[in-house]
Amino acid sequence: MDDAVDRALRAIRSTEIADDDLSEPFQRAVPVGGVSVSSFGSIVASETISATDDTAFRVDEIQFDLAEGPCWTALRHRAPVLEGDIVGNPNREWPAFNDAVRAESVRAVFAFPIVFGPFPLGAVDIYSPRPTELGGAQVEAAAALADALGRRVLRRAIRSAQDEDEALVDQNPFSRRVVHQATGVVLAQLDVTPEDAYLLIQGHAFARRTPMRQVAEEILAGTVRFEKHGDLIEEVR
Repeated sequence: MDDAVDRALRAIRSTEIADDDLSEPFQRAVPVGGVSVSSFGSIVASETISATDDTAFRVDEIQFDLAEGPCWTALRHRAPVLEGDIVGNPNREWPAFNDAVRAESVRAVFAFPIVFGPFPLGAVDIYSPRPTELGGAQVEAAAALADALGRRVLRRAIRSAQDEDEALVDQNPFSRRVVHQATGVVLAQLDVTPEDAYLLIQGHAFARRTPMRQVAEEILAGTVRFEKHGDLIEEVR
């Protein structure tokens, strides 16, 4: 792995870098223009978490206002969206976005989905002020960085919800055993780290707005289970 990408991955995984600085590692690893990191979708609030400049923030704002654009498409298909010339060759799926973005200094946009397991969480947008294409290594690097963001964005959303709604915090001291047991089940199902298995249970509870204990009991009963299909993790009920 390229040294710049490796450093960017370490920065994203580190607790030393603040959420509002999460766009900067992308800009260093894929230096083609500005970068924004945003959360949106069915289980998280729509917001720009980090942006390197005002134009990157504005690209996010346009997409939130219109509910269309590369970030929405990237998250819906869980795949990168690579638009090297949005003025000369606009994507017909986004007529309103194409019109709105013409007023900005943006000529190319590249979007990478942020997911964790089965949870859609947001996207990273990289824009260029001139028509350009990303090389294969750049696409691979940006996708790897976006993948690393999934854990942080989900934890951030859960932490925010718990701060606002104490009902989401499972206060039962006896529930930890069943959660621990369910974590072991998820570990066996997916061959992931214990931390990721726990976060999948936590994320599932967050998405359903139910206690982790209830989700853990359903996992132990077999009514909720996870399966891995390639690089994707899906919930099976």
